Amino acid sequence: MNKLFIYSLVGSLLFASCSSTRRQFGSHRTSPATFNKAAVVTAHPLASEVGLMILKKGGNAVDAAVAVQFALAVVYPNAGNIGGGGFMLYRNSQGQYDALDFRETAPKKAHRDMYLDAQKNVIPDLSLYSQLASGVPGSVAGMWEAHQKYGKLDWKELLLPAIELARKGFKISERQAREFEDHKERFIKLNPTGAAIIKNTTWQTGDLFVQEDLANTIERIANEGRDGFYKGKTADMLVAEMNRGKGIITHEDLTSYQARWRAPIASSYRGHKVTSMPPPSSGGTSLLALLKSVEQFPLRRWGFQTDSAIRVIVEAERHVYANRAKYLGDPDFINVPVQQLIDSTKNAAKLNPFNFRQATLSKNVNADVIPGYESEQTTHFNIVDEQGNAVAITTTLNDSYGSGVIVDGAGFLLNNEMDDFSVKTGVPNMYGLTGEKANEIQPGKRMLSSMTPTILEKDGKLFMVVGTPGGSTIITSVFQTILNVIDFGQNAQAAVSSPRFHHQWLPDRIDVEKDAIDTTLRDKLTKDGYVINPRGTIGRVENILILPNGKLQAGADPRGDDTAKGY
Repeated sequence: MNKLFIYSLVGSLLFASCSSTRRQFGSHRTSPATFNKAAVVTAHPLASEVGLMILKKGGNAVDAAVAVQFALAVVYPNAGNIGGGGFMLYRNSQGQYDALDFRETAPKKAHRDMYLDAQKNVIPDLSLYSQLASGVPGSVAGMWEAHQKYGKLDWKELLLPAIELARKGFKISERQAREFEDHKERFIKLNPTGAAIIKNTTWQTGDLFVQEDLANTIERIANEGRDGFYKGKTADMLVAEMNRGKGIITHEDLTSYQARWRAPIASSYRGHKVTSMPPPSSGGTSLLALLKSVEQFPLRRWGFQTDSAIRVIVEAERHVYANRAKYLGDPDFINVPVQQLIDSTKNAAKLNPFNFRQATLSKNVNADVIPGYESEQTTHFNIVDEQGNAVAITTTLNDSYGSGVIVDGAGFLLNNEMDDFSVKTGVPNMYGLTGEKANEIQPGKRMLSSMTPTILEKDGKLFMVVGTPGGSTIITSVFQTILNVIDFGQNAQAAVSSPRFHHQWLPDRIDVEKDAIDTTLRDKLTKDGYVINPRGTIGRVENILILPNGKLQAGADPRGDDTAKGY
């Protein structure tokens, strides 16, 4: 790849205000972008542009994914990352699948009670906003592993756009200016030596955001591969940051980290093959269980967000999240009964017979009894290349901007993924999710996740690539988007724009976006025992549909600056 070409492309973007790409959220946005050969959908227009550029230069979907991952670490720091982790689901043009787990791991000095005081009570915010909140990052190892196995273009070339965007800067959007200001107090508190994201004056739309330290860090990774992060200068800086704040990640933790290839899990839904992530993501298992729970009902005939459809969806979510809390965790440490959890007959039986007149109380819903079981702001992007290879990646720092700790001298944010463990049995994490022994903290263990990168086929051909951020709402957002397409006949854009709702067993309530479930129906559900909890936006789904004529229809969620690009 011609370096001058990269400079030219990045230069043309650096001073283009992202505010022009900002879209108003609302279900009225239903027109999808349609492309003939390839598509990229990400949370930021510059990251989408980088992915598109790599595809046009002859890179495949994995090449583009690597470039996008590093670009997002620069232009979308609240979730794009090199200090976090995630999952990649891959399908090649011949229909063969692979799943890469680059989830963070607990440091070797971690232990079950590390966030409890002497009375065994949870210490507020210790697992969220401190150096101690971070698991060992997996993103760099994951991208390196993916490229080694499937990449086509040179590794250095793929990282160059991110380096230049960090070094020369880019104009921030209105949304980013607001977020930088909203989190400023936390950034200042946790980064006393300062950081690029901390500004003496107020951040404004169109301000240039330059990250020289981050540019140097990504350049080391470009030149040295994974060793440019897990060894040498960057590793020294990360460990020094740990020592400043009583964190426990060591050089040994960094050098021993490994991303893992895992066998994807799959089932069917109304004639479509649905393939998703296995544990330690709870997403795939829970998604397949949800689809199997509702497949017996005539959702298409009932219609989108009608009384019967909402009740069935909510009760399915209630039961599936109860199982999530009890059984799901890192399969390298416990036996996760995936096949029992996604069993068609068992999931259908939970909702049969179904009470259409009264809500089930979550306190009366327990996890299944499975014989033989032994206990022991995220972002998503999709890419389909010209050859038909598809990648779905969900990657995260956990909370928006992770722990808020920026590695001094290295310029990247650390995750606060340790909160995704069960810090104490029955005590909810930041997303309100409760957990049990299966997800307790152990050294080297991967914390449970809700990330749900998913790929669907129809008649043996690629049909849909979908995923979202959103913490505990990830699973239900992907679930409802699939229903929107298959059952309710929505196109790629309408499926992600449509308002959403969410139930996760505990707390016992239906979280609803502003436009979700009309007022009359909300009142009716309330009378029947459902608790309605209005809230802000749920998820930011990215979706690519492959049409019968072979064209690609892309949906970018209007809840953010998300953008679809293609050719």
